[in-house]
Amino acid sequence: QVQLVESGGGSVLPGGSLRLSCVISGNHNRKYNMAWFRQAPGKEREGIASIEMNDYIHPYANSVKGRFTLSKDNAKNTLYLQMNNLKPEDTAMYYCAASGYPGTIGHRSPLPLWTIWGRGTQVTVSS
Repeated sequence: QVQLVESGGGSVLPGGSLRLSCVISGNHNRKYNMAWFRQAPGKEREGIASIEMNDYIHPYANSVKGRFTLSKDNAKNTLYLQMNNLKPEDTAMYYCAASGYPGTIGHRSPLPLWTIWGRGTQVTVSS
């Protein structure tokens, strides 16, 4: 059973940076599509970045394009999200997700395709 554990969240000033990590434990013999989502209070869960099994990185969500960067370290079984120039509207709970479905699966794909979720890490951007 694959498990995802996020870390790296916190409180920062506008313009600051954070790097989120998602450690993937469990069945390493199988490949997964991976993604970062976020959900602010009272809002729907938003997909912001994703990487397929073949290491193709989908275009980022417009809300984070040019500021956030997804990367993956296969040796460490860890997914990262580098977040720069953070804005108050980036305040949300950030989740890591995995999908074992074959084909083109990205953060714009329907949520039910993302079958494995971490518990999230909170990011707060405020002055």
